[in-house]
Amino acid sequence: MDGSVFSWGSQREAVGFSSQSNDVRRAWGFLGKLEAGNRVYVLPQKRCFFAGWARLFQLRMAEGDYGSPVWPNHKRGKRVLLFVASDVDALCACKILQALFHCDHVQYTLVPVSGWQELETAFLEHKEQFRYFILINCGANVDLLDILQPDEDTVFFVCDTHRPVNVVNVYNDTQIKLLIKQDDDLEVPAYDDIFRDEEEDEEHSENDSDGSEPSEKRTRLEEEIVEQTMKRRQKREWEARRRDILFDYEQYEYHGTSSAMVMFDLAWMMSKDLNDMLWWAIVGLTDQWVQDKITQMKYVTDVGILQRHVSRHNHRNEDEENTLSVDCTRISFEYDLRLVLYQHWSLHDSLCNTSYTAARFKLWSVHGQKRLQEFLADMGLPLKQVKQKFQSMDISLKENLREMIEESANKFGMKDMRVQTFSIHFGFKHKFLASDVVFATMSLMESPEKDSSGTDHFIQALDSLSRSNLDKLYLGLELAKKQLQATQQTIASCLCTNLVISQGPFLYCSLMEGTPDVMLFSKPASLSLLSRHLLKSFVCSTKNRRCKLLPLVMAAPLSTEQGTVTVVGIPPETDGSDRKNFFGRAFEKAAESTSSRTLHNHFDLSVIELKAEDRSKFLDALVSLLS
Repeated sequence: MDGSVFSWGSQREAVGFSSQSNDVRRAWGFLGKLEAGNRVYVLPQKRCFFAGWARLFQLRMAEGDYGSPVWPNHKRGKRVLLFVASDVDALCACKILQALFHCDHVQYTLVPVSGWQELETAFLEHKEQFRYFILINCGANVDLLDILQPDEDTVFFVCDTHRPVNVVNVYNDTQIKLLIKQDDDLEVPAYDDIFRDEEEDEEHSENDSDGSEPSEKRTRLEEEIVEQTMKRRQKREWEARRRDILFDYEQYEYHGTSSAMVMFDLAWMMSKDLNDMLWWAIVGLTDQWVQDKITQMKYVTDVGILQRHVSRHNHRNEDEENTLSVDCTRISFEYDLRLVLYQHWSLHDSLCNTSYTAARFKLWSVHGQKRLQEFLADMGLPLKQVKQKFQSMDISLKENLREMIEESANKFGMKDMRVQTFSIHFGFKHKFLASDVVFATMSLMESPEKDSSGTDHFIQALDSLSRSNLDKLYLGLELAKKQLQATQQTIASCLCTNLVISQGPFLYCSLMEGTPDVMLFSKPASLSLLSRHLLKSFVCSTKNRRCKLLPLVMAAPLSTEQGTVTVVGIPPETDGSDRKNFFGRAFEKAAESTSSRTLHNHFDLSVIELKAEDRSKFLDALVSLLS
């Protein structure tokens, strides 16, 4: 290949190459050291990173090119199987990977999975046809080999934001390849602290025919007993220390860098990044921010990284101002309003259904509605203008709208009314903020329509991310409006009827069967979003200082036929929150101690399914555990 020289490393399968061929340098990736142009990435020994996947698959499957005569004989190596979780970030990462596969003509099969049961079933169904599996936003936080029981030659590439990463996945360098950015500190315990080789020496007791005197044998036996006792004591101490280390490591659930950003980084290193891929990376990051999966500092840092790519991809000279085509794509950095879907809604509806403004105005109360009217009056906006679609507002009002709203918001104690984000223009007519696309895609994926399957919703949501399917994106926006309205109405109902109660170490709220729109919140992402918004509103409404610092456990009916509820745990709503969630392990312990019938099927450990009959004893155990 262009005279390039390849050298193989025995442990980390590192591939070295000459610097004479740019094509080879872009295509080849490896697990020990990656060189792309003038950039050199040195990767830690104990962790496996994914780069140059197209050539890597070739090396793994045929140890040669696509035209190699070895290739047809590998029946399990002709295609790659993608398992993609049902969240917006995973969909965006999938779109980027699909585009990269298309560039290099890599055949693949895509299987959406919404939980562990679907993942196990799909793997059992396909494991005979595939050797290489890619898991997006699933698989990192459990012992994958223990759950799936794969063949020894099966290889998993895992790109998952869920943390902490299971230690077996980290230290298995043959079958598990983790796709993780270098600046993501996994804080993994040292290998020797959690793994050790068992060497039981049983030969001493059998050495009786060495001709020694009985007294010498007795002395040696006593020494061996003391030695064995010391070894057992050391082993017990090591095991106790290991339990403590793993408890500290696995205690909290949190999220790392967006999978879509990781995939875009891969495309960039291969010099195959496109504007569409960049937009999907932006949407993936925004999904993490919308759902409070990352801290504000992490969000701002990643926005800065993507902003540089936006400048690189969307740079235009002044004399090119009027040369844009009707169907062009342009991404812009924005310092925009923190109002949901306001450019596709009325300003009044957006203010009423944004959790940030609804919580601070306390719109579920009469006093809150008066404060909203005062806010609008302070801006000097006529109600007629505020209540019509944003696109129909007077241009003179829209020009300075952001500054007007920010100025008035500061007077009303809302200091964070504007946020760093991005927008995309499709031609001259269609403009969307990244958060618009997140809400639209999420609503399509968790649509309550019973006529369609989960796979149909997944495909529709995936299609809505393509600029050729703007009709599906607009459909998603309409569904998102209904979802947001139902969310705020449910929050108002919960607060006005005092459904949020203190259980001691946490707050608890349960939606009853028959509550309006209750089936909208049977899906995990929708219920989690409702729970976060409810907790924010409760913190703004309560005068109890202690309650302001408590986490929230929320339950919603899942299946009346089976008598099950979905339970989700949300960490405390504090300014300095690190977004780490301890409910995943707490739910496991509470269920185990009470023999409650639970199903831990979701990739987020803090979401479980519970038999309604076992709810009381489960909650009692949870209170006892967290007190």
